[in-house]
Amino acid sequence: MPLLLDAARAPSLNALLAATDTTGLEWQVRLTAGAESPVIRGLGTLASAGRHELSFLTNPKYHGQLAGTHAGAVILTPDADRALDQQVEQEGKPAPAFARVVCNNPYLLYARVAQWFDRARRGGADYGVHPTAVVAPDAVLGDKVIIGPHCVIEAGARIGSGTVLGPGCVIGAGSAIGADGLLHARVTLYPGVTVGARAILHSGVVLGADGFGLAPDPTLGAGAWTKIPQLGGVTVGDDVEIGANTTVDRGALDDTVIGNGVKLDNQIMVAHNVRIGDNTAIAACVGIAGSTTVGQRCTIGGAAMLSGHLVLTDDVHVSGGTAITANVMKSGRYTGVYPFADHADWQRNAAVIQQLGLLRKRIRALERSE
Repeated sequence: MPLLLDAARAPSLNALLAATDTTGLEWQVRLTAGAESPVIRGLGTLASAGRHELSFLTNPKYHGQLAGTHAGAVILTPDADRALDQQVEQEGKPAPAFARVVCNNPYLLYARVAQWFDRARRGGADYGVHPTAVVAPDAVLGDKVIIGPHCVIEAGARIGSGTVLGPGCVIGAGSAIGADGLLHARVTLYPGVTVGARAILHSGVVLGADGFGLAPDPTLGAGAWTKIPQLGGVTVGDDVEIGANTTVDRGALDDTVIGNGVKLDNQIMVAHNVRIGDNTAIAACVGIAGSTTVGQRCTIGGAAMLSGHLVLTDDVHVSGGTAITANVMKSGRYTGVYPFADHADWQRNAAVIQQLGLLRKRIRALERSE
C-alpha cells in the first residue's frame, strides 16, 4: 500500500512500538545479526509490503509468504517464529532479512500500530470553529474542538473536548457528544441524542430520526394511519463506532440504547426502542425491528434480519442472511440460510421442501401399516 509517512517523520521500528499502546500484549523484537531497527513508514500485507513497511501474519495459510516478503518487519506469533527458524535450518538458507516482532496477539498489535499511523498521518489540526459554521449562542463547546465548514450546532447542544466535526454535520438542540469524538462529514444528530466519549460516526449516520410508529385510524378512511410522535431519544455509550449511512431511530417513549463498545457497520437500520448490549458487533445491511434487545458480546452477520419485540441473550452469534423471528435465550451460533445451488437444483429442492408435510404424513401412514 502507499507509504503513510514521509521519511523525515517516520520512526524506527523500536520507536514505533514504544509509541504504540501495547497494553496487555507481550512482544519482543528479533533483528538479524548486525541489522539495525528498520525505519517504518507504513503498513502492508506480506505480499505487498516494501522495506519500509510493517506487515503481520495471523493466518497460518499465509506462512509460505514469509520467505518472499519484502517487508521491513513482520509481526508474528511465537509458533510462527519457531516454524520459520525450523524452515531456515532445514533448507540451509539465510534467515529472511526482515525484523521479527514476536507477539502473543499479532492482529491486535497490528490494530494498535495502525491506530498510531492513523493519528500520525492526520498531523496537527487547527482547533476552532470554521467561519461558515452556525453555532447557537448557548451551545457549549469543549477545549480543542474542531467544527468544520457548514456545521450547525443548535441550542443547548454540547460538544466534548477534543471532538472533531467534519463538514456539514448537524447537532440538534439539546444533543450531547462526549470527549475525543470524530464525526465525519454530514452526520446528523436529531434533538435529544446523547453520544458518549471517543465515538466515531461515519458520513451519513443519522441518530434520532422518528421511529416507525403509526396507529390505524379508521376516522381518516379505510386503511389510514395516524402518526405516533416519537418522544424518546437515542443514547449511545462510549467507544462506539457507527458506519456510513447507518440509522438509529429515537424511542417512542424510552430511549433507543446503544451500549459501550458497540461496533455497527454501514447501512444498518436500528428501529425505535432497540437496546444493543456492550461490545456487540453488527455487520452491514442488518435490520433490527422495534423494541428488540440484543445482549452483550453478540455478533450479527451481514444482511441478517431480527424481528421486533425479541430478546437475544448475551454471546449470541447470528450468521449472515439469517432471519431471527423468535427469542434466542441460549448463547451460541445460529444459522438459518438456505444454501445456494445451481438454479435448477434449487428449484427441485424447493419443490420438495414444499411437500415435506405431505411426505411426513405418508411416511407415518407407511410405518403404521407395517
